[in-house]
Amino acid sequence: MIEGVQIKQLKPNVDERGYLMELLRGSDEFFTKFGQCYVSLNYPGVVRAWHYHKRQEDYFVVVQGVCKVGLYDMREGSATRGQAEAHYLGTGNNIVLRIPIGVAHGYKTVGTGPSLLVNFPTEEYNPNDPDEHRIPWDSPDIPFNWEIEFK
Repeated sequence: MIEGVQIKQLKPNVDERGYLMELLRGSDEFFTKFGQCYVSLNYPGVVRAWHYHKRQEDYFVVVQGVCKVGLYDMREGSATRGQAEAHYLGTGNNIVLRIPIGVAHGYKTVGTGPSLLVNFPTEEYNPNDPDEHRIPWDSPDIPFNWEIEFK
């Protein structure tokens, strides 16, 4: 796994009414701070990639559907620099994925229905000085396959 990436397994508390699933707590060991929270609705097959941050960490949770989240370590001095990996978040794999500063990331909804991705970035979005550094989703510099992979 890319250095600094962490996963928190989530546990739905199920009863006859449905379920309640806690996502993050301020006391979680891997959680650094709260900046804001947002939800993104994503249609199947659409790739939202790549970008990275210089000041914030992201904490991704998919609460509906499934997303293939791509990560690419582009940090100078990182033991895993140049490493790419995929994580599948959502139905069947309820996790929080911590994405460190400087790790490029993006995602694609897999399956036939839309997904809902919730993010808890550690900084508020500043439209006057956005911490959004973009790379094309199909950049040949990032060794990542957005297509369906069979393992």
